[in-house]
Amino acid sequence: MFEHGRILSPVQLKRLSEHKYSYESKSLLDSFLQPWWNFLVNRVPLWLAPNLITLTGLIINILTSLILIWHSPDAKSDVPRWACFVCALGLFIYQSLDAIDGKQARRTSSSNPLGELFDHGCDSISTVFVAVSACISVKMGNSPGWMFFQCFCACTLFYCAHWQTYVSGTMRFGRVDVTEAQFTIILIHLISTVFGPDIWLSKIPSLSLIDIRFVIVIFTVLGCSLALYTMFQIILSGGTGKNGSTVAGTSVLSPIIPYSFVLIPALIIYRKSPEHVYETNPVLYILAFGLVTAKVTNRLVVAHMTKNELDYVDSSMYGPLMLFLNQYFNCFISEYTVLWLCLIWATLDLFLYCKRICMEICEHLRIRLFRIDDVSAAGDGLSKNGSNSNPSRTTKSKRQAAHH
Repeated sequence: MFEHGRILSPVQLKRLSEHKYSYESKSLLDSFLQPWWNFLVNRVPLWLAPNLITLTGLIINILTSLILIWHSPDAKSDVPRWACFVCALGLFIYQSLDAIDGKQARRTSSSNPLGELFDHGCDSISTVFVAVSACISVKMGNSPGWMFFQCFCACTLFYCAHWQTYVSGTMRFGRVDVTEAQFTIILIHLISTVFGPDIWLSKIPSLSLIDIRFVIVIFTVLGCSLALYTMFQIILSGGTGKNGSTVAGTSVLSPIIPYSFVLIPALIIYRKSPEHVYETNPVLYILAFGLVTAKVTNRLVVAHMTKNELDYVDSSMYGPLMLFLNQYFNCFISEYTVLWLCLIWATLDLFLYCKRICMEICEHLRIRLFRIDDVSAAGDGLSKNGSNSNPSRTTKSKRQAAHH
């Protein structure tokens, strides 16, 4: 995080400026939502920068999720119904703004590679908060093991979506993907609003030993398995690089290494903790490790867009390392304290990395991050079917919390 010099080399910046987004989408809901998105974007002033729209949606999503986190840091305490409704509203606003930023880029002729990177970066952070808020809404903290599985499924699917893109050069979205998942989670929050979160602890009729919330777990297992199977079919079939390598010419399996450096320590520290730091602080734990995975995912996105080798070790991993070493030396510092330090470190590290990356790209492309210098479109740049010249912004990196 604090290394001197620039993050991106001149060669990487040149490749990034030449990057063209490639995607395939079969989403069921996107076509139905296009009229709403077109209506919404036409009410946005032309001076409003697309990246500012993206960031606004992310901030709203985080703030509404933090309301649930405040009321239930253990993901099993009672939360007010209005908080679930606010979280559902926040996710709907985020989803809508996340879908129109690319349309705004076309209207203002301001599409550029930074928009794709900024978009995916915001999505990586949102994934963590959406997954945590969904678990709180169904009181999944009563089953901490399943909560761990649910949240890391979301992060893993998001990472693997970019892994297969790094290999094939094309982002692929299925019929049931992030848009469908987002509206499913909105529905979960609304059910908690109407009936109260305790509804999820009710037993399924004729299956008195199974809570209703485990229906979500079953769909998570099935959906995650199917999505990973599809993605690894693409990954293992060979990449677009030389001799079937990635776009950067590296092994198609290489991205598993940095992610393993996050997932495996997260599991070991959880299982070996003498103070049961995860069971007593599941939300704090997921946020800390989730932001580390967001940083690693951002590194993967940058590696793809710059056609560069992916670094295996990252400064964000120092936080989990602190937890691991503290356990190794018999917890001479409270694990709760170290966990907070890990979260603070991961947050600062991610923020500073994103800031430096954006500044370097803005300098290279001679653009501004949150301002449009020359609005050359008059608002009629959208095609009749609602398509847009920067499709990465409307179709998104679609593996968010996808099967809660």
